[in-house]
Amino acid sequence: MDFDELDDNWVTVYKLNERGEEVWHYNAELVGKGTNFACVRAAFAGRHDEVRRGFLVFRSGDAMTEWFYNDRWYNIFRVQEGSRGALKGFYCNITRPAQISEEVITAEDLALDVLISPGGEITLMDEEEFEILPLAAEDRKQALAAVEQIKQMVANRVPPFDEIPHSS
Repeated sequence: MDFDELDDNWVTVYKLNERGEEVWHYNAELVGKGTNFACVRAAFAGRHDEVRRGFLVFRSGDAMTEWFYNDRWYNIFRVQEGSRGALKGFYCNITRPAQISEEVITAEDLALDVLISPGGEITLMDEEEFEILPLAAEDRKQALAAVEQIKQMVANRVPPFDEIPHSS
């Protein structure tokens, strides 16, 4: 899509590394916005037709609903199968708080990822990569606290994790 074709309902999302350098970007439809968050929808279109991350397999056309926060150290991606819409799981990036403007969302990824299955199982990924990042002590502390916040949100079924069934 050409940037000239974008209207007020579209934003460009930039994934940055921990140094603030662009890793990639994509266009997404803005579907909700508040004082501390933006919610967008986008179709997965990675560099490959299929990307495996733990139990999650992203395929071209999968539907992604994504929440970015300017006061939290993570973002949340709800992943649905493109053809049927079935929930595949949630993918949470541990990031510095997002920068959100009318046209652009940027998030600096800090390597750690939290995956949540449709049944509520939690998997932490890329711990080794996180450990070697040259982060300030406060950034490292905030990132680890974010992992715990996500775990609590899942345990308490706080939206968007409220669709995960409670285990019996």
